Amino acid sequence: MPLRTTARTPARLARLAPAVLLLALALWPAAASAHGFSTTVYADVTQPERGHVRVELGLEYDLLVVSVADTQHVDALYQEGQAAFDDGDTAAMARALADHPAPVLAYVTERFGVASGDAACTPAQDGDVTMTRREGVPYAVLVLDEACPPSDGSHRITSTLFPDAEGYVKDAKTVVSYDLDEQHGSAALDPSHPSFSTDQSFLAETWTFFRLGAEHLLTGTDHILFLLAVIVGSRRLREIVLAATAFTVAHSITFVCAATGVVDVPARVVEPVIALSIAVVAAWHLWRLRSPVSRYGTLELARGPLGLDRAGWLRLAVVLCFGLVHGLGFAGALGLDRELSGSLLWSLLVFNVGIEAVQLGIILTVFPLLALLRRRAPRLGAWVTGAVAAGVAVMGLVWFVERVTTG
Repeated sequence: MPLRTTARTPARLARLAPAVLLLALALWPAAASAHGFSTTVYADVTQPERGHVRVELGLEYDLLVVSVADTQHVDALYQEGQAAFDDGDTAAMARALADHPAPVLAYVTERFGVASGDAACTPAQDGDVTMTRREGVPYAVLVLDEACPPSDGSHRITSTLFPDAEGYVKDAKTVVSYDLDEQHGSAALDPSHPSFSTDQSFLAETWTFFRLGAEHLLTGTDHILFLLAVIVGSRRLREIVLAATAFTVAHSITFVCAATGVVDVPARVVEPVIALSIAVVAAWHLWRLRSPVSRYGTLELARGPLGLDRAGWLRLAVVLCFGLVHGLGFAGALGLDRELSGSLLWSLLVFNVGIEAVQLGIILTVFPLLALLRRRAPRLGAWVTGAVAAGVAVMGLVWFVERVTTG
């Protein structure tokens, strides 16, 4: 019997809920962090006085524990550190690292170094390890005092932290914010480009941050699922253009404000809301599928300002509001921490352009296929987009619960 309205679609999709839930739970171990299988180290490098360089390193806690325990053969650190991580006890995490300072320092300094001219600086730990959170994940903060030989040249910074060979993550990155040699700048190091000099070219820094922005969206499963929810809920080119524009404007505003310190919202707030935004936008599409196919499943839309009906404008407002929160997440991923300057603003702009390039590429790939499907087979299009939205909504709820309970 042919399907006459999509009013039945939610009920039929509900029958698929157990399968969707099982799929989401199967993906949970790989996707709970929404940026799985890779990591980012954050380094803030300054020069308080001649001959000394201060390095503040932020390293993902559980990864640091297993890497140090494995490479330095410290089983006690693994047992103590993982127990603290499983309990979500931040103070206990800091104590676990403080109880084993030598292997932690050895692991880090063997893979992160500063050189002045051609001579390596000598690192020493400054103070105790402290804890913070980035994108909902516990990070250990380790401060190094690098004693450097006198030199009138530039400094070179090298990072091979968490290499692929360890088998825990792939393509680990180190985002460096530096104030050295009377220069302010930023760099992103990875296995292909493990070091840089403070006299790097402007073009090299620009390409670095474009690539970093593009890779962040590509590896950020939560941001991609949000974008997918926006795409499947858009019926016409006009709708996706307006929704993408609203999302871009919103996240660009909060991204710049958060990265420059104008606003500061804790990750424990930002990350659950990002997860909730995925579920809400996807569920919005499911709710609208209650309308008859002649009004929603096809391209026949109600008339209104800019071709949007009331529900379309409400959806646009929802995307705009949640875009503001995603901007805070992008800023947390970039991790730059220095005073506002022309160099910083340029890095932020280029990083954002990298994000937009990937976002546009995803839209240009997915939306035309869905539009063609809706035009050729409206009812099948409603089923496909509904099934996708259901899966995305469930995944968003899984992340929301996980981030609230571990935040």
